[in-house]
Amino acid sequence: MLKKIALFTALAACMGTTYAYQAEVGGAINVLDIDGLSTETGFGVDGTYYFNPVEVKNNPLNEAAFLNRASNVNANFNYVDLDVASFTTYGVGAEYFVPNSNFYVSANIGSDEIDVDGVGSVDQTTYAAEVGYLPVTGLLIAAGLAGVDGDTGDDIDPTLRAKYVTSVGSYDLNVEANAQFGDADVYGIGADLYLDKTLSVGIAYGDKSNEAFGTDDQFTIRAKKFFTQNVSLEAKADFGDDINQYGVRLGYRF
Repeated sequence: MLKKIALFTALAACMGTTYAYQAEVGGAINVLDIDGLSTETGFGVDGTYYFNPVEVKNNPLNEAAFLNRASNVNANFNYVDLDVASFTTYGVGAEYFVPNSNFYVSANIGSDEIDVDGVGSVDQTTYAAEVGYLPVTGLLIAAGLAGVDGDTGDDIDPTLRAKYVTSVGSYDLNVEANAQFGDADVYGIGADLYLDKTLSVGIAYGDKSNEAFGTDDQFTIRAKKFFTQNVSLEAKADFGDDINQYGVRLGYRF
């Protein structure tokens, strides 16, 4: 009897510390500092719904969904109003980790609209799809296509992407890389070090090379903190050739 009571107590304790969530929503404020123009503030909202509850276990809170291979649908909306124009972007997407396999597929579609005062608007539809494989725990390698179709023309280019989450000593590390090949070649790489399961600091670098317009690169520093299992706050600063952007995002899981 004593052994049964002890076993029940241990199981109850484990269940009491288990945490899972099935959705996350977020709101962001972004400040744009554009050379030659005034500084402006924009905002964004986003949301993700997971088909099954995501168990945090002993993973970094920010990587729980990826490490659980949690299939989901997601959406986002962003808006900024400048002196001479306004920019609106929105999109919907889905990620699907094929059950009982190491395969992955994703797709998204969105819209970008630029409304210039006294001139009119320019619209374009963006879309992408990819297939991927997870050869080992925490590693995703994916390839696909990304395209645009709008008032200024259309284009479609091949893409490559990789993401790897692993342990480094007593810390966790996330490394990501992406590339898009076409009239404008785009490359990016970033890394986040988890000082504990709730706090990360990271850096990223992106480069866009175009024969007609030259090279445009961007350097990013970022950090994210979970104050509880549900509430997170992240901040980032992007430094580019012509545009610097600073943003904060508040997220809530449930």
